[in-house]
Amino acid sequence: MKIVIGSDHAGFDAKESLKKFLQTQGHEVTDFGCYKPEAVDYPDVAQLVGESVAKGEFERGVLVDGFGGAVCLAANKVAGVRACCAYDAVSARFAMAHENTNVLCVGGKTLGELTLQEIVKVFFGTTFEGGRHERRLAKVAAIEARHLRG
Repeated sequence: MKIVIGSDHAGFDAKESLKKFLQTQGHEVTDFGCYKPEAVDYPDVAQLVGESVAKGEFERGVLVDGFGGAVCLAANKVAGVRACCAYDAVSARFAMAHENTNVLCVGGKTLGELTLQEIVKVFFGTTFEGGRHERRLAKVAAIEARHLRG
């Protein structure tokens, strides 16, 4: 799968580790930064990752910050992005199976390396169930469309 990954400074080390892990799992991974552990503003990286996924340049994205919430907040401001935080394998599975999440957000400071690996392994190994979830996601898209500023 073609994946884009990005982080702020708090997620830098975890992003580097996840990038290597995803590559060992056979994924093509492009890194949108940050490229060193110095302070960077998370909205900048989240926007880059979100826009590239929304445009279809990548199948899915992964964003890493300290706890997963800040990058999720920013990424969800991009039309067409369905970003979710995952804190364990169960939330990763539901994020994909029910919400058809296209940007996975995780915390580099709150989760250990093995937990992060399990989360991305489950997330990328899960397929969207469709059915009743499509109706619900259509309602989410309708909310997004009503609130877009042109």
